[in-house]
Amino acid sequence: MASGVVESVAVIGGSIAGCAAAVVLHRAGARRVVVHERATAELADRGVGVAVHTERCAELLAAGLVDEAVPWEPMRVLHWYVRDDADEERYAAVVGADGHASLVRGHLHPGLTPHSAGYPAWRGACPQERLRGLADWADGVCAYVVFDGGHLVVYRIPDGHGGRLVNWVLYATVPGTATTSRTLDAAHRARLDEITGELLPPFWGELIRRTGPDAVFLQRLYDVTAPRYASDRLLLLGDAATVARPHTGAGAVKALQDVAVLESSLAAAADWASAAAAYDAVRAPVGRAMTALGRRLGLGLVEATPDWHTQDAAALDAWWEELAGQGGFGGRGLGR
Repeated sequence: MASGVVESVAVIGGSIAGCAAAVVLHRAGARRVVVHERATAELADRGVGVAVHTERCAELLAAGLVDEAVPWEPMRVLHWYVRDDADEERYAAVVGADGHASLVRGHLHPGLTPHSAGYPAWRGACPQERLRGLADWADGVCAYVVFDGGHLVVYRIPDGHGGRLVNWVLYATVPGTATTSRTLDAAHRARLDEITGELLPPFWGELIRRTGPDAVFLQRLYDVTAPRYASDRLLLLGDAATVARPHTGAGAVKALQDVAVLESSLAAAADWASAAAAYDAVRAPVGRAMTALGRRLGLGLVEATPDWHTQDAAALDAWWEELAGQGGFGGRGLGR
């Protein structure tokens, strides 16, 4: 710019742009350049850093608009990050042992829903001393007390204090009523009273009555089994993998067997993927078999009971053998 063409210039704003403009105006020949900045404090602490691409920085250095003495930090690599979950940890594998309502099972098998049994179980435990004055049954005997449309299972368990409890489970249909909680509503309490007063032999009905209503709860019954127990980095154990109806008497056994097979699979495998595949090949078929067994037992013991009064010992043995199958009730052997 020719000298004297612009005698004086006012630059409004003391930002990077304003200060740089003042520099080039001065270099271009303006005799007087005044920068007006309205901030009253020092400008040294304003801003949080300036990012300049390497090639652009070279251009600005060549243009004399960046001072080579300005402190700088190079950024040589660009990484991209996205938030998953502030509390999330990452693992090489995840074992789902989170019970019948398993979240891990939902990730492995989206949309897999439990199948309702259509009938509940009433459960209770009565201190043995409350039964004084009643007839007794021999130690070591598990009682199956049957009636049309259901059955009662009774056995003794330790109470944890040196004594014993009489534990019982009653299965029966309640027409027109669904079970949604552990609390006995009017319909389920009425059905229990009907069974204890009219369908059970007096000794067993009195056992339930002496348990007391506060110690009785409902259990919702359903079954579900995962088509696969393992896939990629997810693996299922216990009720997270399969929930069979409690008629099978094998829930805890199956869960511990799952763990035993997982251990042997890990010991024989070279990596997690092959161990998980071996575990799945052994345990998933067992889960399917136990679910099917639970449904058969539910049908024969609750939903379509035989005429109990016509069953002699031989007929009952044959009926049970057909219903329970070989090696199913109480759990299947690890070698099967």
